[in-house]
Amino acid sequence: MLEMSTPHVQYHALEIVLKDILSATKPRQEDCAIRVHIINEFRAVVESVESLRGTTVEPFGSFVSNLYTRRGDLDISVEVPNDSLVSAAGRRHKQDILKDIRKALRKRGGIHNLQFIPNARVPILKFESNRQNITCDISISNILGRTKSKLLLWISEIDERFRDMVLLVKEWAMAQNINDSKSGTLNSYSLCLLVIFHFQNCRPAIVPPLKEIYPGNIADDLTGVGDIVEGNIRDACAANISRFREKLKLNNSSLSELFVSFVNEFSRINLIASEYAICTYTGQWEEITSNSKWMAKKYPLLIEDPFEHQENTARAVGASQLIRISEAFMTTHHMLTSYTADRSSLVSTLFRPQILSQLVARTPRGVPSTAGRGRHRLNQSLSASIPSRNQTQFLALGNRTSTSYSQRRGPVVNSQAQQEWRPRYSER
Repeated sequence: MLEMSTPHVQYHALEIVLKDILSATKPRQEDCAIRVHIINEFRAVVESVESLRGTTVEPFGSFVSNLYTRRGDLDISVEVPNDSLVSAAGRRHKQDILKDIRKALRKRGGIHNLQFIPNARVPILKFESNRQNITCDISISNILGRTKSKLLLWISEIDERFRDMVLLVKEWAMAQNINDSKSGTLNSYSLCLLVIFHFQNCRPAIVPPLKEIYPGNIADDLTGVGDIVEGNIRDACAANISRFREKLKLNNSSLSELFVSFVNEFSRINLIASEYAICTYTGQWEEITSNSKWMAKKYPLLIEDPFEHQENTARAVGASQLIRISEAFMTTHHMLTSYTADRSSLVSTLFRPQILSQLVARTPRGVPSTAGRGRHRLNQSLSASIPSRNQTQFLALGNRTSTSYSQRRGPVVNSQAQQEWRPRYSER
């Protein structure tokens, strides 16, 4: 009985640490208000441009999906009024509009680090607001981005643990320096899809294959009058999510259980990626050879965009960086399942120094505000999460995620026979 109860104690201690991280990264009401104010300020800038009269300014991305962190970026789309149909304005036209906005922003002020990136896949204008230095990405007629954001919001409403896990994974990935597509690692959208994929492969599943939420290809279906198309997609997704909830079996896994099993899930991703794609549309690992378009261009890592089929959200990941990504998963899993871990290594693995400083300064409930006491509470939490040498090893975290992961789909890598596994896949 003692050995059975020890892993539960370790889970509980890790749970405290993860909740502390969430308390430092989850946006507060004032963080939302600041973003709303930035959007309104930018709207005023756009309205001041004569050639842009009648355009609308719409936020999208993590702010709309409610998956943003306290210091997260802000994505804004300027919707062109003469596009009565849902179709992207031409690249040159988008570039010209962004140039006009850039000129107006320079005149208005209140920003810094203004950058125009005309040759990106989606031409954008970047700047940092003087309000908390929040980075803003401006694009034109980004109906696809806005629709994806809403879909992620609806998915997050299926289970509150999804949003918490995305925020935790983002923070962990930044601490590990693997959340930057510019340096060849994972963008935040890819990390979000990895969390969805993991939730799909829990037992019982927390999130269904996304084809059960929307069976079509969003990118292809965004044709016709904008409001009608968006309404049809919204209604279809709402009905399908409702049906999933009706047959949903309760999954009682804690955040700590889900987090440890998440890093274990992808700890051999560099071996998997050579043969299999991560597909949240089907909720399974898919053989790359099963899709001719996937084979047309070799990627070190392929994470299919479930709303824009054939697109690889991890296309920026390089071969050498994929190894580093896999090592980050593997090292973290080892850290969480090793009884030899010390407090400092656990801290540096899970979150960045600036987040740690926020935790230290945080005031525990019912305790006077002192940085020393905040640090003492954090240290107690971290110490409790690391078992002594004569206790049952912490590796139970990775192997005992209640009953949810006892029969997981997908690859199960045996470190002593890495070539023997083969993930299950399905026909589309």
